[in-house]
Amino acid sequence: MLKSLFNWKVLLNLLVAIGVFVGLVWLTFRWLEYHTNHGQEIPVPNVINKSVHDAVTVLEDTGLEYEVDSSKYNPKYRPFQVLQVHPVPGSRVKDGRTVRLVVNPRSWAPVAVPDVINKYSGLAFQRLDRVGLKVGDTIFEPSIQKDALLRILYKGNAVKPGSLLPRFSIVDVVIGSGPMRNISIPNVVGLTVKEARAVITRSLFEVGLVEHEDGGKDESDIVYYQDPASGDVRDQGMQMDLWASKKTPAELRSKIEQLNATYRMKIDTSLPPIRYEEVPTHPAPDYEQTPAPAVPKTEPAKAEVPKTTNSSTKPAGSTTSTTPKTDNKPKTTTGNTSGNNTNTGSAKPAASTAQPAQKPKVKTIVVE
Repeated sequence: MLKSLFNWKVLLNLLVAIGVFVGLVWLTFRWLEYHTNHGQEIPVPNVINKSVHDAVTVLEDTGLEYEVDSSKYNPKYRPFQVLQVHPVPGSRVKDGRTVRLVVNPRSWAPVAVPDVINKYSGLAFQRLDRVGLKVGDTIFEPSIQKDALLRILYKGNAVKPGSLLPRFSIVDVVIGSGPMRNISIPNVVGLTVKEARAVITRSLFEVGLVEHEDGGKDESDIVYYQDPASGDVRDQGMQMDLWASKKTPAELRSKIEQLNATYRMKIDTSLPPIRYEEVPTHPAPDYEQTPAPAVPKTEPAKAEVPKTTNSSTKPAGSTTSTTPKTDNKPKTTTGNTSGNNTNTGSAKPAASTAQPAQKPKVKTIVVE
């Protein structure tokens, strides 16, 4: 086997294969050097603070490609001024290398108006500020959508959601202030359906049911009946129903009478009006307290003091006797008689009411 390896034919084939491989490698590197301009480098020119037009001219003369990035606006620098260069100026690059230029745009990049129509005003203001739009004047307009954002105005013109505006632009907003009350219903009888729609919209009402006599949807039909009737008062946003036909109202008299019987209520004024009387409000009863019976004051019983009566007799040898009485019997005084003179005692009834105790007084009775 070793003899076969060292055969001259085998060695010759091996040398030929090695030579072919080395030749292919050499040719590959030569082709790469030629294709990539190996050893041919160009310094990046310094175009910072130049205008973008001058910078592009310099790069084209040098043989370098370029791309412009103007996404960020800086008000400190001039519009279209080159702020940065990548790679940095002075770097050596191949011929045809792309250089990126950071350029200050003319103004802020435009932003899309967010869809905040018919949204709550507080939420709408937040979304407008988030995208970079500033709210200027706030205009209130009567609408059934109270506190809702109705329109966005830019320089006096209404803008739709998705429109592009410069960043930090000032926009005005129209906010609903609530429906108006007691608006007079317009008269649209005799107008076409298209004209009636315009009149109803201007009067701050909405078009409700539109019934065509022939069942079609021709906007040129004449309105011969409306509900509510003209002259009535309704709040803003109420719907008005219309009946339209190609005939004149005179030709539809019977139909109008049927609609009047349905939508126009007749009030019988022959009956006396109903009188509502207020029920008098009775005050709450004031309950008086019954006074307690008076308790009579009892005075302590006082003992009666006996009275002493002195009886006097004649001065000649007669004696006078004094007898105290302790009972309620009438007092009697008896004296001696001499000759024709007689002393008769008088009787006094006992006192019916108790008297306070007093010091007894001695009474002297003189008999002549």
